[in-house]
Amino acid sequence: VFTGKANCPYYAKAELLADYLQANLPDFRVHKITQHPDKWEQWLHEICEINGWEHRQSPIIWRELLDRGGKGLLLGGVNDFLEYAQHYYGITSMMLSEEMLDIAEENLQVHIEIEKEEEEIKSRIKPLQIWITSASSPICYQLIPLLANGEVFGMTTEISIHLLDTDQFKEVLCSIVMEAEDMAFPLLRSISKHTEIDEAFIQADIIIVLDEVLLNLEVQSLENYIREVSEICQVYAPLIEKNAKSGVRVISSGKTFVNLKAMMIMTYGPSIKPENVIAVATTWESAAKAILARKLNMNAAGVKDVIVWGNITGCNYIDLSHAKLYGYDSAIWGPANFPRPLLNMIYDSEWIRSEFLSAQSSLSSRVSHCVGMLPAHALATVLRYWYHGSPPGEIVSVGILTKGQFCIPEGIVFSMPVRFQNGNWEVMTELEINETTQEVLGRLAHELIQEKLVALKEIKELHPYAAD
Repeated sequence: VFTGKANCPYYAKAELLADYLQANLPDFRVHKITQHPDKWEQWLHEICEINGWEHRQSPIIWRELLDRGGKGLLLGGVNDFLEYAQHYYGITSMMLSEEMLDIAEENLQVHIEIEKEEEEIKSRIKPLQIWITSASSPICYQLIPLLANGEVFGMTTEISIHLLDTDQFKEVLCSIVMEAEDMAFPLLRSISKHTEIDEAFIQADIIIVLDEVLLNLEVQSLENYIREVSEICQVYAPLIEKNAKSGVRVISSGKTFVNLKAMMIMTYGPSIKPENVIAVATTWESAAKAILARKLNMNAAGVKDVIVWGNITGCNYIDLSHAKLYGYDSAIWGPANFPRPLLNMIYDSEWIRSEFLSAQSSLSSRVSHCVGMLPAHALATVLRYWYHGSPPGEIVSVGILTKGQFCIPEGIVFSMPVRFQNGNWEVMTELEINETTQEVLGRLAHELIQEKLVALKEIKELHPYAAD
């Protein structure tokens, strides 16, 4: 193995002698690695550190037995190789210094041209640029393999992941980057850490906002926590407008103030397309389906069309009026796509009114104490639906900016039923809702309006010259 600076005359001398040996000896094989002069010192340091070698100059030459594997045997520099060739094969090099310099210059030009060709090839394959805020969180750790294995964006779409967090979590980010690189995902073009806020969201296609506030109402008031969330979004939104692509998709997720984060990003980033900002409710959907499946003694994957209305991480309403069961073991059977109305199968209506409704508080507790696997899966599912469409006829709950659907006031982020098609989503306004549900939606909307007003008021008090 011959490695050296592309413009090194001693590398050129060793290279030509190696070419001669390869052409004239049946079992002699050569592998060449050239490095740009600017990158040589770092590369040499790393290869020596990995193998436990001591070498300081160009070239560095070692011997590997391809049929046996194992660690390479260091030969040394050009003089060491000349002695090796003379001793084993009785051949040496009589190349003059002027020839060495000419070949070295030619090697550098060829190396630069090859690098340009490789960069051009890479530039034609543009990976999706994915930014994740508060990237030290367990959700991010669980999410990265789901994004990088090809199931979310497709097996031909490369991605680049950018992890953003504060400087105090720098070591955590370094560990995540190293572990992701070690896993060698074929579709992960690159993964990088960022702790400087000014460089956030550059060329972003997707931004996943995971920032949380740790609620403890005995220490701070709810208004203070709302202000804290709003201030975070007031920093992010202008950076998204400035640095991200015009069609960037922003997804709010986490355990607290998911609706508010989406709302404030749209408020402080007026040029961000509202239809490209959503809040994920799939975590609560999945947990509710699991509770129902245990009651019915069936697989949770067979429970469909459970709707999460309202404030996803606050006061929400789990609606079962459209829920269906597939593969439910009952007296009536049908094909795999044969659904049964869930409410017809749960004959204990008292359980729904008491235990399941009260279970929603325990449901919130379960979600808030999860270690990251469930919300990561929810994020990956929503992203897959957004890019490739949701299953035909299936309801997905997503927090979106309201435009009067279901008589809900305009201008708040409210979780409601949608379908994903052709890279977009649309509200399933054809669904019928009863009077009781409509009254609940009215109360939930009022609470979200108040939360929005508090957020805007708190920021206005702190920044009296902020834009209305």
